[in-house]
Amino acid sequence: MKAREVPVEQAVGLTLAHDMTRIVPGEFKGRAFAKGHVVTEADIPLLLDIGKRHIYILEIDDGELHENDGAVRMANAVAGPGVSQSDVHEGKVILKARADGMLWVDESRLFEMNRIADISIATRRPNSHVTAGTSVAGVRPIPLVVARDKVETVERIGQSAEQPVIDVIPYQAHKVALVTTGSEIQSGRIEDKAGPVLREKFAKFGAEVVSQSFPGDDLPDVVAAIGDACAGGATLVCVTGGMSVDPDDRSPAAIRSAATEVVTYGTPMLPGSMLMLAYKQDTAVFGLPGAVIYDRVTSFDLLLPRVLAGVRWTPDDIARYGAGGWLND
Repeated sequence: MKAREVPVEQAVGLTLAHDMTRIVPGEFKGRAFAKGHVVTEADIPLLLDIGKRHIYILEIDDGELHENDGAVRMANAVAGPGVSQSDVHEGKVILKARADGMLWVDESRLFEMNRIADISIATRRPNSHVTAGTSVAGVRPIPLVVARDKVETVERIGQSAEQPVIDVIPYQAHKVALVTTGSEIQSGRIEDKAGPVLREKFAKFGAEVVSQSFPGDDLPDVVAAIGDACAGGATLVCVTGGMSVDPDDRSPAAIRSAATEVVTYGTPMLPGSMLMLAYKQDTAVFGLPGAVIYDRVTSFDLLLPRVLAGVRWTPDDIARYGAGGWLND
């Protein structure tokens, strides 16, 4: 890259090589002049007002890209069909969710991209719930002119797997069954608190709660209730209560007996460390601790979007949540 500075008073008729930002504290921050703007006599006072006594005239070599061109190519390399791209602005492209869903990020490939000097790709927390129009990532090269081969490396990494690096996966249609354990609830001595809380949580995702059973605490009855829920067409079962180590708490054993795969019993997240996640064929089965009823955000809130999107968790995926797993306010 070759660059020369031109005093703004001598810049009339020249083309700006990059966007220029104007900041008025407390009032405005945005683009005053766009890349490609041809400077006029009337522009000179504003250029001076925003502190620009000189402008750059760039001569970009074949081995280089302007930041705007680099940002667009990088965005194309990482974006999946579930995200839209903003117009490039000041060397940056914003990715936004096209619809409600779960934010997918291939963290391994994203890491490889961000290890490249001069490359910056930032996302929201992977696997989180996002709504249509939410900004989920920002993509940009750091310098005004970036080496072409660095952007091409980002493109190669992006093309190295079929799944996009960044995407929003829409939620599948789910029928949710609640299995509420506890003899005290079955007998009517204690009011069920879990059902209303869970119905409210699932409503946010458009998931329908189709049934709720109250099998008490006996292990065979809880196993049977889980099996009946799955046989009745439930695609997600939530077993509430009975997740502690007390002798009357049989939910973990019941879930193990009913399931074909146990992903985890326990998470490195607080509150919600006693959560259990298993599958009976394709039906996800959660064992939910009491924290889900009483705390605003628990491990269940972090794991649920990915389950609703139909992407299976692995034990390693959950283990990584220990960094950042303290969820208390």
